[in-house]
Amino acid sequence: MPTDFSALVRQNPGLWILFILQAFCALFFGLDALGDLIGNQSLAHWGESDVMEYLITGVLVISLLFTGRQLLTLLDRQKRLEQQMQIASGAFAELLEAHFDAWALTPSERDVALMAIKGLSISDMARLRETKDGTIKAQCNAVYRKAGVTGRPQLLSVFIEELMADGLATS
Repeated sequence: MPTDFSALVRQNPGLWILFILQAFCALFFGLDALGDLIGNQSLAHWGESDVMEYLITGVLVISLLFTGRQLLTLLDRQKRLEQQMQIASGAFAELLEAHFDAWALTPSERDVALMAIKGLSISDMARLRETKDGTIKAQCNAVYRKAGVTGRPQLLSVFIEELMADGLATS
């Protein structure tokens, strides 16, 4: 995703041209209204032409249509991204379950493993499970032993590596 202004302009120049035209139209109508308000005809005189007002109104209508199309495109993109996130979330949940089944984790060990993957501390896990820190430590060690890893970072890396491998294989 572009981070500097020139990259944003290069990404969609038509949108920026319409933005500049809209700014000009706003300036035109603003000065026209201000001239009418203060009664200064010299300020509003350049905007008295009906042709100029028709032209500016046309630009605004075209800009409105283009902006509406862009909004619909963005809404469609957002919907697709949300669907992809749901699919990815479901795939990750299935991946967890498959590994937990293969490692033959007990229900308590599954809960602790999931909390460890989420990054909860031992004390937070104990509080949530309403048990002692020592019990959680023992369950974590059982999970690590069954998974064939030495600790939480390696447990997490099992899933990250598999997800990355799947992502590279489908790209």
